[in-house]
Amino acid sequence: MVRRIDVTGTGGVRLAAWEFADPPKTVENERAPGVLLLHGLMGRASHWAPTARWLSERHRAVALDQRGHGQSDKPPEGAYTREAYTDDAEAALEQLGLAPAVLIGHAMGALTAWQLAAKRPDLVRGLIICDMRASALGAASQREWENWFKSWPLPFATLADVRKWFGEDDPWAEHPNPARGEFYAEVMAESEDGWRPVFEAEQMLKSRQTWVYDAHWEELAQVRCPALVVRGLDGELGRAEAQEMVRVLPHGRYAEVAEAGHLVHYDQPEAWRAAVEPFLEDVLTP
Repeated sequence: MVRRIDVTGTGGVRLAAWEFADPPKTVENERAPGVLLLHGLMGRASHWAPTARWLSERHRAVALDQRGHGQSDKPPEGAYTREAYTDDAEAALEQLGLAPAVLIGHAMGALTAWQLAAKRPDLVRGLIICDMRASALGAASQREWENWFKSWPLPFATLADVRKWFGEDDPWAEHPNPARGEFYAEVMAESEDGWRPVFEAEQMLKSRQTWVYDAHWEELAQVRCPALVVRGLDGELGRAEAQEMVRVLPHGRYAEVAEAGHLVHYDQPEAWRAAVEPFLEDVLTP
Protein backbone atom coordinates (compact mmCIF):
# COMPACT_ATOMS: atom_id res chain seq x y z
CA MET A 1 0.00 0.00 0.00
CA VAL A 2 1.26 3.45 -0.94
CA ARG A 3 -0.94 6.38 0.00
CA ARG A 4 -0.40 10.04 -0.80
CA ILE A 5 -1.69 12.75 1.55
CA ASP A 6 -1.60 16.39 0.50
CA VAL A 7 -0.34 18.87 3.07
CA THR A 8 -0.37 22.66 2.82
CA GLY A 9 2.98 24.15 3.71
CA THR A 10 3.89 27.70 4.58
CA GLY A 11 2.92 30.21 1.90
CA GLY A 12 0.34 27.77 0.54
CA VAL A 13 2.92 25.44 -1.02
CA ARG A 14 1.38 22.02 -1.72
CA LEU A 15 3.41 19.22 -0.18
CA ALA A 16 3.08 15.49 -0.85
CA ALA A 17 3.29 13.21 2.19
CA TRP A 18 3.46 9.44 1.78
CA GLU A 19 2.56 6.33 3.76
CA PHE A 20 4.21 3.19 2.37
CA ALA A 21 2.37 0.69 4.58
CA ASP A 22 -0.76 0.58 6.70
CA PRO A 23 -0.17 1.62 10.32
CA PRO A 24 -0.65 -1.08 12.94
CA LYS A 25 -4.07 -1.84 14.38
CA THR A 26 -4.66 -0.23 17.76
CA VAL A 27 -7.29 -0.53 20.42
CA GLU A 28 -10.13 1.97 20.40
CA ASN A 29 -9.21 5.57 21.27
CA GLU A 30 -5.50 4.82 20.88
CA ARG A 31 -3.29 5.65 17.95
CA ALA A 32 0.06 4.37 16.83
CA PRO A 33 3.02 6.61 17.73
CA GLY A 34 3.82 9.00 14.89
CA VAL A 35 7.08 9.19 12.95
CA LEU A 36 7.87 11.84 10.32
CA LEU A 37 10.71 11.08 7.91
CA LEU A 38 12.56 13.96 6.23
CA HIS A 39 14.88 13.32 3.28
CA GLY A 40 18.03 15.27 2.49
CA LEU A 41 18.81 17.80 -0.23
CA MET A 42 17.85 16.38 -3.67
CA GLY A 43 16.11 13.45 -1.99
CA ARG A 44 12.48 12.42 -1.95
CA ALA A 45 10.07 10.61 0.35
CA SER A 46 10.43 7.31 -1.51
CA HIS A 47 14.05 7.08 -0.33
CA TRP A 48 12.53 6.29 3.07
CA ALA A 49 10.16 3.58 1.79
CA PRO A 50 12.07 0.57 3.23
CA THR A 51 12.49 2.30 6.60
CA ALA A 52 8.84 3.40 6.63
CA ARG A 53 7.66 -0.16 5.97
CA TRP A 54 9.40 -1.70 8.96
CA LEU A 55 8.49 1.29 11.11
CA SER A 56 4.84 0.72 10.20
CA GLU A 57 4.85 -2.58 12.05
CA ARG A 58 4.49 -0.55 15.26
CA HIS A 59 4.21 3.12 14.30
CA ARG A 60 2.41 5.42 11.90
CA ALA A 61 5.29 6.43 9.64
CA VAL A 62 4.88 9.23 7.08
CA ALA A 63 7.59 10.52 4.73
CA LEU A 64 7.40 14.05 3.35
CA ASP A 65 8.45 15.33 -0.06
CA GLN A 66 9.82 18.68 1.02
CA ARG A 67 9.30 21.83 -1.05
CA GLY A 68 11.24 21.75 -4.30
CA HIS A 69 11.56 17.96 -4.09
CA GLY A 70 9.70 14.86 -5.24
CA GLN A 71 6.07 15.51 -6.08
CA SER A 72 5.72 18.60 -3.91
CA ASP A 73 5.43 22.09 -5.39
CA LYS A 74 8.55 23.75 -6.72
CA PRO A 75 7.57 27.44 -6.93
CA PRO A 76 10.18 29.29 -9.03
CA GLU A 77 10.09 32.33 -6.78
CA GLY A 78 9.22 30.44 -3.61
CA ALA A 79 11.04 30.59 -0.29
CA TYR A 80 13.76 27.97 0.16
CA THR A 81 14.87 29.20 3.56
CA ARG A 82 15.48 27.30 6.77
CA GLU A 83 12.30 28.87 8.15
CA ALA A 84 10.25 27.65 5.20
CA TYR A 85 11.49 24.08 5.56
CA THR A 86 10.92 23.94 9.31
CA ASP A 87 7.50 25.59 9.02
CA ASP A 88 6.53 23.00 6.39
CA ALA A 89 7.53 20.14 8.68
CA GLU A 90 5.60 21.76 11.53
CA ALA A 91 2.51 22.04 9.29
CA ALA A 92 2.89 18.39 8.25
CA LEU A 93 3.01 17.18 11.87
CA GLU A 94 -0.11 19.15 12.75
CA GLN A 95 -2.16 18.39 9.63
CA LEU A 96 -1.28 14.68 9.66
CA GLY A 97 -2.06 14.35 13.37
CA LEU A 98 1.33 12.78 14.11
CA ALA A 99 2.42 14.90 17.06
CA PRO A 100 4.08 14.37 19.38
CA ALA A 101 6.22 12.44 16.91
CA VAL A 102 9.71 11.14 16.41
CA LEU A 103 11.48 13.04 13.63
CA ILE A 104 13.96 11.08 11.51
CA GLY A 105 16.04 13.23 9.19
CA HIS A 106 18.87 12.62 6.76
CA ALA A 107 21.35 15.41 5.98
CA MET A 108 19.33 18.60 5.31
CA GLY A 109 16.24 16.82 6.64
CA ALA A 110 18.08 16.19 9.91
CA LEU A 111 18.87 19.89 10.25
CA THR A 112 15.20 20.68 9.64
CA ALA A 113 14.28 18.09 12.27
CA TRP A 114 16.51 19.46 15.03
CA GLN A 115 15.57 23.06 14.25
CA LEU A 116 11.89 22.13 14.56
CA ALA A 117 12.54 20.16 17.75
CA ALA A 118 14.19 23.26 19.23
CA LYS A 119 11.36 25.52 18.07
CA ARG A 120 8.36 23.31 18.95
CA PRO A 121 9.31 20.82 21.68
CA ASP A 122 5.62 20.07 22.20
CA LEU A 123 5.47 18.45 18.76
CA VAL A 124 8.60 16.28 19.01
CA ARG A 125 9.15 13.37 21.39
CA GLY A 126 12.36 12.05 19.83
CA LEU A 127 14.89 12.90 17.15
CA ILE A 128 17.20 10.87 14.90
CA ILE A 129 19.93 12.82 13.10
CA CYS A 130 21.49 10.92 10.19
CA ASP A 131 24.85 12.17 8.85
CA MET A 132 24.38 15.93 9.15
CA ARG A 133 27.09 18.29 10.39
CA ALA A 134 26.43 21.10 12.87
CA SER A 135 29.48 23.14 11.85
CA ALA A 136 29.57 25.74 9.08
CA LEU A 137 30.70 24.35 5.72
CA GLY A 138 31.63 27.69 4.14
CA ALA A 139 31.72 29.36 0.76
CA ALA A 140 34.16 26.87 -0.79
CA SER A 141 31.68 24.07 -0.17
CA GLN A 142 28.92 25.98 -1.97
CA ARG A 143 31.18 26.62 -4.97
CA GLU A 144 32.07 22.93 -5.11
CA TRP A 145 28.38 22.07 -5.29
CA GLU A 146 27.77 24.62 -8.04
CA ASN A 147 30.56 23.07 -10.09
CA TRP A 148 29.34 19.55 -9.35
CA PHE A 149 25.86 20.28 -10.69
CA LYS A 150 27.44 21.68 -13.87
CA SER A 151 29.39 18.43 -14.34
CA TRP A 152 26.28 16.25 -14.61
CA PRO A 153 26.03 14.86 -18.18
CA LEU A 154 22.39 15.84 -18.66
CA PRO A 155 20.20 14.52 -20.05
CA PHE A 156 20.91 10.88 -19.31
CA ALA A 157 19.82 8.57 -22.13
CA THR A 158 18.63 5.80 -19.80
CA LEU A 159 18.25 5.04 -16.11
CA ALA A 160 21.13 2.60 -16.52
CA ASP A 161 23.28 5.59 -17.50
CA VAL A 162 22.12 7.40 -14.35
CA ARG A 163 23.07 4.44 -12.17
CA LYS A 164 26.46 4.08 -13.83
CA TRP A 165 27.41 7.76 -13.65
CA PHE A 166 26.44 8.31 -10.01
CA GLY A 167 27.53 4.84 -8.93
CA GLU A 168 30.86 4.70 -10.79
CA ASP A 169 31.83 7.67 -13.00
CA ASP A 170 30.96 10.70 -10.87
CA PRO A 171 34.25 12.23 -9.60
CA TRP A 172 32.55 12.67 -6.23
CA ALA A 173 32.09 8.89 -5.93
CA GLU A 174 35.24 7.74 -4.14
CA HIS A 175 34.63 4.11 -5.09
CA PRO A 176 31.96 2.18 -7.04
CA ASN A 177 28.73 2.24 -5.07
CA PRO A 178 25.61 0.72 -6.67
CA ALA A 179 23.43 2.06 -3.82
CA ARG A 180 24.48 5.60 -4.72
CA GLY A 181 23.49 4.97 -8.33
CA GLU A 182 20.08 3.70 -7.23
CA PHE A 183 19.62 6.68 -4.93
CA TYR A 184 20.01 9.14 -7.81
CA ALA A 185 18.00 7.03 -10.23
CA GLU A 186 15.12 7.50 -7.80
CA VAL A 187 15.15 11.28 -8.32
CA MET A 188 15.10 11.19 -12.12
CA ALA A 189 12.10 11.54 -14.43
CA GLU A 190 11.84 10.89 -18.15
CA SER A 191 11.52 13.96 -20.40
CA GLU A 192 11.41 14.40 -24.16
CA ASP A 193 15.20 14.35 -24.50
CA GLY A 194 16.09 11.82 -21.78
CA TRP A 195 16.24 11.52 -18.00
CA ARG A 196 16.56 14.62 -15.83
CA PRO A 197 16.23 15.29 -12.07
CA VAL A 198 12.79 16.07 -10.70
CA PHE A 199 14.28 19.11 -8.93
CA GLU A 200 15.86 22.32 -10.18
CA ALA A 201 19.57 22.63 -9.39
CA GLU A 202 19.13 26.37 -8.80
CA GLN A 203 16.54 25.70 -6.09
CA MET A 204 18.81 23.11 -4.47
CA LEU A 205 21.66 25.61 -4.32
CA LYS A 206 19.31 28.27 -2.98
CA SER A 207 18.17 25.84 -0.26
CA ARG A 208 21.72 24.90 0.61
CA GLN A 209 23.06 28.44 0.88
CA THR A 210 20.69 29.08 3.77
CA TRP A 211 22.66 26.75 6.03
CA VAL A 212 26.23 26.29 4.78
CA TYR A 213 27.52 29.63 6.05
CA ASP A 214 26.28 29.15 9.62
CA ALA A 215 26.96 26.73 12.45
CA HIS A 216 23.97 25.14 14.18
CA TRP A 217 25.27 24.17 17.61
CA GLU A 218 23.01 26.58 19.47
CA GLU A 219 19.86 24.95 18.08
CA LEU A 220 21.21 21.51 18.98
CA ALA A 221 21.61 22.66 22.58
CA GLN A 222 17.93 23.70 22.61
CA VAL A 223 16.66 20.20 21.73
CA ARG A 224 15.09 18.84 24.91
CA CYS A 225 13.88 15.45 23.69
CA PRO A 226 16.01 12.28 23.42
CA ALA A 227 18.16 12.44 20.29
CA LEU A 228 20.29 9.91 18.42
CA VAL A 229 23.17 10.97 16.16
CA VAL A 230 23.93 8.34 13.51
CA ARG A 231 26.89 8.45 11.15
CA GLY A 232 28.26 6.21 8.43
CA LEU A 233 31.92 5.42 9.00
CA ASP A 234 32.68 6.77 5.51
CA GLY A 235 30.09 9.56 5.60
CA GLU A 236 30.39 13.33 5.73
CA LEU A 237 29.96 13.60 9.50
CA GLY A 238 33.24 12.78 11.24
CA ARG A 239 33.37 10.86 14.50
CA ALA A 240 34.78 13.76 16.55
CA GLU A 241 32.08 16.18 15.38
CA ALA A 242 29.35 13.58 15.86
CA GLN A 243 30.45 12.92 19.42
CA GLU A 244 30.58 16.66 20.12
CA MET A 245 27.01 16.92 18.82
CA VAL A 246 26.02 14.17 21.26
CA ARG A 247 27.70 16.10 24.06
CA VAL A 248 25.90 19.35 23.15
CA LEU A 249 22.49 17.67 22.92
CA PRO A 250 20.94 17.58 26.41
CA HIS A 251 19.85 13.96 25.89
CA GLY A 252 22.11 12.81 23.07
CA ARG A 253 23.14 9.30 22.08
CA TYR A 254 25.52 8.03 19.41
CA ALA A 255 25.52 5.25 16.82
CA GLU A 256 27.63 4.50 13.79
CA VAL A 257 27.14 2.17 10.84
CA ALA A 258 30.11 0.33 9.33
CA GLU A 259 30.63 0.14 5.57
CA ALA A 260 28.24 3.05 5.04
CA GLY A 261 28.83 6.45 3.50
CA HIS A 262 26.65 9.55 3.58
CA LEU A 263 23.57 7.60 2.41
CA VAL A 264 23.56 5.47 5.55
CA HIS A 265 20.00 4.14 5.30
CA TYR A 266 20.50 3.35 1.61
CA ASP A 267 23.99 1.85 1.85
CA GLN A 268 23.32 -0.49 4.78
CA PRO A 269 19.55 -0.76 5.43
CA GLU A 270 19.76 -3.66 7.88
CA ALA A 271 22.58 -2.10 9.90
CA TRP A 272 20.69 1.21 9.85
CA ARG A 273 17.66 -0.51 11.34
CA ALA A 274 19.78 -2.20 13.98
CA ALA A 275 21.28 1.19 14.93
CA VAL A 276 18.03 3.10 15.31
CA GLU A 277 15.47 0.52 16.47
CA PRO A 278 16.65 0.31 20.11
CA PHE A 279 16.41 4.09 20.38
CA LEU A 280 12.87 4.05 18.98
CA GLU A 281 11.92 1.31 21.44
CA ASP A 282 13.09 3.48 24.33
CA VAL A 283 11.41 6.65 23.12
CA LEU A 284 8.09 5.24 21.92
CA THR A 285 7.40 2.49 24.45
CA PRO A 286 5.00 3.79 27.12
